[in-house]
Amino acid sequence: MKTRYTPLIILIVITGCNTDTSEYDKMVEFARNYTDAWNSKTPEKMASFYAEDGTLTVNNGAPAVGRKQLAETAKSYMEAFPDMKLTMNSLAVNDGTYSYHWTFKGTNTGPNGTGNKVNFSGFEEWTMNKDRLVQKSIGTYDADDYEKQLNGNKGL
Repeated sequence: MKTRYTPLIILIVITGCNTDTSEYDKMVEFARNYTDAWNSKTPEKMASFYAEDGTLTVNNGAPAVGRKQLAETAKSYMEAFPDMKLTMNSLAVNDGTYSYHWTFKGTNTGPNGTGNKVNFSGFEEWTMNKDRLVQKSIGTYDADDYEKQLNGNKGL
């Protein structure tokens, strides 16, 4: 008897998740495209994933507000790490926000660069607006580890 009911139960579970899965799949695609925008080395592409008045705050610092400031923030990383590569690790959903987990690798050979490699991970908590753009992003990574790598105090 268990064999007869198991497929039906699985079908119900899968069918019941279709709406959420579809929304989640769209957000995974959004996150992949966001990653590609970072890797394009075109700051305005990254900024285009945010609302016109969207914000990005990293490690409790001063927020970048609006697409112009967002593009300037992206540009600072892209120039400092000309070979930068951002990788999307995962995307999670929690109470209407999305947690975008990433890994950043690059060599600091830009202006006044140290020449050192960095390899660090972090995440952004996204709140989306009605147009499916990031309204608010709170980014977090281990700043101490990043600084050690940037300044050559940790072998990679």
